[in-house]
Amino acid sequence: MLRALQRDIIFPRHYAPPDPTCFARVPDLERLWLDLDGGERVEAFFLAARNITRPAPAVIFAHGNAELIDYWADAFEPWRQLGVHVLLPEYRGYGRSGGEPGEDVIREDFVAFYDRLVARPEVDASRIILHGRSLGGGAVCGLASQRPAAALILQSTFTSITALARAMMVPGFVMVDKFDSLSVVQRFEGPVLVAHGTADEFIPFAHAEALAKAARQGQLITWSCGHNDSPPPNQAAWWRDLRRFVEEAGLLDE
Repeated sequence: MLRALQRDIIFPRHYAPPDPTCFARVPDLERLWLDLDGGERVEAFFLAARNITRPAPAVIFAHGNAELIDYWADAFEPWRQLGVHVLLPEYRGYGRSGGEPGEDVIREDFVAFYDRLVARPEVDASRIILHGRSLGGGAVCGLASQRPAAALILQSTFTSITALARAMMVPGFVMVDKFDSLSVVQRFEGPVLVAHGTADEFIPFAHAEALAKAARQGQLITWSCGHNDSPPPNQAAWWRDLRRFVEEAGLLDE
Protein backbone atom coordinates (compact mmCIF):
# COMPACT_ATOMS: atom_id res chain seq x y z
CA MET A 1 0.00 0.00 0.00
CA LEU A 2 2.83 2.39 0.89
CA ARG A 3 4.62 1.64 -2.37
CA ALA A 4 1.49 2.48 -4.37
CA LEU A 5 0.86 5.60 -2.32
CA GLN A 6 4.38 6.95 -2.83
CA ARG A 7 3.88 7.00 -6.61
CA ASP A 8 0.71 9.08 -6.22
CA ILE A 9 2.54 11.51 -3.93
CA ILE A 10 5.71 11.84 -6.00
CA PHE A 11 3.88 12.15 -9.33
CA PRO A 12 0.63 14.13 -8.75
CA ARG A 13 0.20 14.55 -12.49
CA HIS A 14 -3.59 14.77 -12.32
CA TYR A 15 -3.24 18.22 -10.73
CA ALA A 16 -1.38 19.57 -13.79
CA PRO A 17 -3.80 20.15 -16.68
CA PRO A 18 -2.36 20.74 -20.17
CA ASP A 19 -2.15 24.34 -21.38
CA PRO A 20 -2.69 24.42 -25.16
CA THR A 21 -2.11 28.19 -25.20
CA CYS A 22 1.64 27.49 -24.99
CA PHE A 23 1.68 26.80 -28.73
CA ALA A 24 0.33 30.29 -29.44
CA ARG A 25 2.69 31.92 -26.93
CA VAL A 26 5.72 30.22 -28.51
CA PRO A 27 4.91 29.82 -32.22
CA ASP A 28 8.40 28.56 -33.11
CA LEU A 29 8.22 25.71 -30.61
CA GLU A 30 9.18 22.32 -32.10
CA ARG A 31 7.36 19.29 -30.75
CA LEU A 32 9.23 16.00 -30.50
CA TRP A 33 7.77 12.57 -29.80
CA LEU A 34 9.34 9.42 -28.41
CA ASP A 35 7.52 6.20 -29.31
CA LEU A 36 6.94 3.68 -26.52
CA ASP A 37 5.97 0.03 -26.66
CA GLY A 38 2.22 -0.37 -26.97
CA GLY A 39 1.72 2.61 -29.26
CA GLU A 40 1.98 5.35 -26.62
CA ARG A 41 4.28 8.36 -26.93
CA VAL A 42 6.17 10.83 -24.75
CA GLU A 43 6.42 14.47 -25.76
CA ALA A 44 9.22 17.03 -25.58
CA PHE A 45 9.63 20.64 -26.72
CA PHE A 46 12.71 21.91 -28.54
CA LEU A 47 13.32 25.66 -28.49
CA ALA A 48 16.09 26.73 -30.82
CA ALA A 49 18.69 29.31 -29.81
CA ARG A 50 18.40 32.75 -31.37
CA ASN A 51 20.85 34.19 -33.88
CA ILE A 52 23.45 31.42 -33.98
CA THR A 53 25.86 30.68 -36.82
CA ARG A 54 27.56 27.54 -35.45
CA PRO A 55 26.70 24.63 -33.15
CA ALA A 56 25.50 26.03 -29.83
CA PRO A 57 25.14 24.79 -26.25
CA ALA A 58 21.84 23.37 -25.01
CA VAL A 59 19.98 23.20 -21.71
CA ILE A 60 17.86 20.17 -20.84
CA PHE A 61 15.29 21.24 -18.24
CA ALA A 62 13.22 18.94 -16.03
CA HIS A 63 10.24 20.47 -14.23
CA GLY A 64 8.67 19.84 -10.82
CA ASN A 65 6.28 17.03 -9.99
CA ALA A 66 3.04 19.03 -10.35
CA GLU A 67 4.00 20.89 -13.51
CA LEU A 68 4.12 20.33 -17.26
CA ILE A 69 6.45 21.38 -20.03
CA ASP A 70 3.53 23.55 -21.20
CA TYR A 71 4.08 25.86 -18.24
CA TRP A 72 7.75 26.45 -19.11
CA ALA A 73 7.54 26.84 -22.89
CA ASP A 74 8.09 30.59 -22.84
CA ALA A 75 10.09 30.88 -19.60
CA PHE A 76 13.47 30.16 -21.17
CA GLU A 77 13.58 32.93 -23.74
CA PRO A 78 16.64 34.39 -21.91
CA TRP A 79 18.56 31.17 -22.66
CA ARG A 80 17.61 31.41 -26.32
CA GLN A 81 18.69 35.05 -26.48
CA LEU A 82 22.06 33.98 -25.06
CA GLY A 83 22.47 31.53 -27.94
CA VAL A 84 21.50 28.41 -25.99
CA HIS A 85 19.03 25.78 -27.22
CA VAL A 86 16.43 24.45 -24.76
CA LEU A 87 14.97 20.95 -24.56
CA LEU A 88 11.96 20.28 -22.32
CA PRO A 89 11.25 16.53 -22.01
CA GLU A 90 7.94 15.51 -20.43
CA TYR A 91 7.40 12.72 -17.90
CA ARG A 92 5.31 9.70 -18.81
CA GLY A 93 1.67 10.10 -17.84
CA TYR A 94 1.93 13.91 -17.78
CA GLY A 95 0.10 16.19 -20.18
CA ARG A 96 -0.25 14.60 -23.60
CA SER A 97 2.31 11.86 -22.84
CA GLY A 98 1.26 8.26 -22.34
CA GLY A 99 2.47 5.63 -19.91
CA GLU A 100 3.06 5.72 -16.16
CA PRO A 101 5.80 7.78 -14.51
CA GLY A 102 8.63 6.27 -12.50
CA GLU A 103 12.31 6.88 -11.87
CA ASP A 104 13.55 4.19 -14.26
CA VAL A 105 11.36 5.16 -17.21
CA ILE A 106 12.01 8.88 -16.73
CA ARG A 107 15.75 8.19 -16.90
CA GLU A 108 15.23 5.98 -19.95
CA ASP A 109 13.21 8.65 -21.77
CA PHE A 110 15.59 11.47 -20.87
CA VAL A 111 18.50 9.44 -22.22
CA ALA A 112 16.61 8.87 -25.48
CA PHE A 113 15.78 12.58 -25.84
CA TYR A 114 19.38 13.49 -24.94
CA ASP A 115 20.69 11.25 -27.71
CA ARG A 116 18.36 12.86 -30.22
CA LEU A 117 19.39 16.33 -29.05
CA VAL A 118 23.15 15.83 -29.37
CA ALA A 119 22.67 14.28 -32.83
CA ARG A 120 21.28 17.58 -34.14
CA PRO A 121 23.85 19.51 -36.23
CA GLU A 122 22.98 22.84 -34.58
CA VAL A 123 23.80 21.47 -31.09
CA ASP A 124 27.30 21.36 -29.58
CA ALA A 125 27.31 18.00 -27.80
CA SER A 126 30.25 19.07 -25.61
CA ARG A 127 28.20 21.88 -24.03
CA ILE A 128 25.09 20.24 -22.60
CA ILE A 129 23.74 21.81 -19.40
CA LEU A 130 21.31 19.87 -17.21
CA HIS A 131 18.85 21.93 -15.15
CA GLY A 132 16.22 20.45 -12.83
CA ARG A 133 13.71 22.02 -10.49
CA SER A 134 12.44 20.08 -7.45
CA LEU A 135 11.69 16.53 -8.69
CA GLY A 136 13.35 17.58 -11.93
CA GLY A 137 16.66 17.80 -10.11
CA GLY A 138 16.42 14.09 -9.45
CA ALA A 139 15.48 13.50 -13.09
CA VAL A 140 18.50 15.35 -14.51
CA CYS A 141 20.80 13.68 -11.98
CA GLY A 142 19.54 10.35 -13.31
CA LEU A 143 20.41 11.53 -16.81
CA ALA A 144 23.84 12.73 -15.63
CA SER A 145 24.52 9.21 -14.37
CA GLN A 146 24.08 7.90 -17.93
CA ARG A 147 25.30 10.66 -20.24
CA PRO A 148 28.01 13.36 -20.13
CA ALA A 149 27.12 16.93 -19.22
CA ALA A 150 29.18 20.12 -19.01
CA ALA A 151 27.32 21.58 -16.02
CA LEU A 152 24.51 20.80 -13.60
CA ILE A 153 21.93 23.21 -12.15
CA LEU A 154 19.81 21.97 -9.24
CA GLN A 155 16.98 24.26 -8.18
CA SER A 156 15.02 23.46 -4.99
CA THR A 157 16.19 19.84 -5.19
CA PHE A 158 16.53 17.04 -2.64
CA THR A 159 19.51 14.82 -1.86
CA SER A 160 17.20 11.84 -2.38
CA ILE A 161 13.55 10.85 -2.05
CA THR A 162 14.66 8.31 0.53
CA ALA A 163 16.12 11.07 2.73
CA LEU A 164 12.89 13.04 2.50
CA ALA A 165 10.89 9.94 3.45
CA ARG A 166 13.05 9.21 6.47
CA ALA A 167 12.51 12.75 7.74
CA MET A 168 8.76 11.99 7.66
CA MET A 169 9.29 8.70 9.51
CA VAL A 170 8.63 6.62 6.38
CA PRO A 171 10.98 3.60 6.03
CA GLY A 172 13.33 4.05 3.11
CA PHE A 173 12.85 0.48 1.86
CA VAL A 174 9.27 1.20 0.75
CA MET A 175 10.42 3.88 -1.68
CA VAL A 176 10.37 2.57 -5.23
CA ASP A 177 11.68 5.81 -6.75
CA LYS A 178 14.75 6.92 -4.82
CA PHE A 179 16.19 9.66 -7.07
CA ASP A 180 19.56 9.62 -5.32
CA SER A 181 20.81 13.03 -6.46
CA LEU A 182 23.55 13.21 -3.85
CA SER A 183 25.49 10.21 -5.13
CA VAL A 184 25.41 11.61 -8.68
CA VAL A 185 26.62 15.04 -7.53
CA GLN A 186 29.49 13.41 -5.64
CA ARG A 187 30.71 11.79 -8.86
CA PHE A 188 29.99 14.69 -11.21
CA GLU A 189 33.22 16.30 -12.39
CA GLY A 190 31.83 19.54 -13.82
CA PRO A 191 30.52 22.69 -12.12
CA VAL A 192 27.31 22.39 -10.10
CA LEU A 193 25.02 25.31 -9.23
CA VAL A 194 22.62 24.67 -6.33
CA ALA A 195 19.84 27.23 -5.73
CA HIS A 196 17.34 26.91 -2.90
CA GLY A 197 14.92 28.87 -0.73
CA THR A 198 15.91 29.07 2.92
CA ALA A 199 12.24 28.76 3.95
CA ASP A 200 11.45 25.79 1.69
CA GLU A 201 8.61 23.95 3.41
CA PHE A 202 8.80 20.79 1.28
CA ILE A 203 12.51 20.20 0.71
CA PRO A 204 14.50 21.53 3.66
CA PHE A 205 17.39 23.89 2.92
CA ALA A 206 19.77 21.35 4.46
CA HIS A 207 19.41 19.28 1.28
CA ALA A 208 20.85 22.16 -0.77
CA GLU A 209 23.73 22.58 1.65
CA ALA A 210 24.54 18.88 1.41
CA LEU A 211 24.43 18.91 -2.40
CA ALA A 212 26.65 21.98 -2.70
CA LYS A 213 29.14 20.56 -0.21
CA ALA A 214 29.28 17.22 -2.01
CA ALA A 215 29.99 18.77 -5.43
CA ARG A 216 33.57 18.93 -6.59
CA GLN A 217 32.89 22.37 -8.10
CA GLY A 218 29.83 23.48 -6.16
CA GLN A 219 28.19 26.89 -5.84
CA LEU A 220 25.21 27.66 -3.60
CA ILE A 221 22.70 30.46 -4.17
CA THR A 222 20.13 31.13 -1.45
CA TRP A 223 16.78 32.87 -1.66
CA SER A 224 14.49 34.11 1.10
CA CYS A 225 11.47 32.15 -0.09
CA GLY A 226 9.69 28.81 0.10
CA HIS A 227 9.43 25.99 -2.40
CA ASN A 228 6.75 27.04 -4.86
CA ASP A 229 7.82 30.67 -5.00
CA SER A 230 11.40 29.93 -5.98
CA PRO A 231 13.11 31.67 -7.54
CA PRO A 232 11.70 34.84 -5.91
CA PRO A 233 10.11 37.64 -7.97
CA ASN A 234 13.50 39.10 -8.90
CA GLN A 235 13.84 37.02 -12.04
CA ALA A 236 16.46 39.39 -13.47
CA ALA A 237 18.85 38.56 -10.61
CA TRP A 238 18.31 34.83 -11.14
CA TRP A 239 19.09 35.09 -14.83
CA ARG A 240 22.23 37.12 -14.06
CA ASP A 241 23.32 34.32 -11.73
CA LEU A 242 22.63 31.70 -14.40
CA ARG A 243 24.51 33.64 -17.05
CA ARG A 244 27.48 34.19 -14.76
CA PHE A 245 27.55 30.47 -13.92
CA VAL A 246 27.64 29.30 -17.53
CA GLU A 247 30.07 32.03 -18.52
CA GLU A 248 32.49 31.04 -15.76
CA ALA A 249 32.15 27.44 -16.96
CA GLY A 250 33.15 28.60 -20.46
CA LEU A 251 29.93 27.37 -22.05
CA LEU A 252 28.77 30.48 -23.92
CA ASP A 253 30.01 31.67 -27.29
CA GLU A 254 31.92 34.92 -27.13
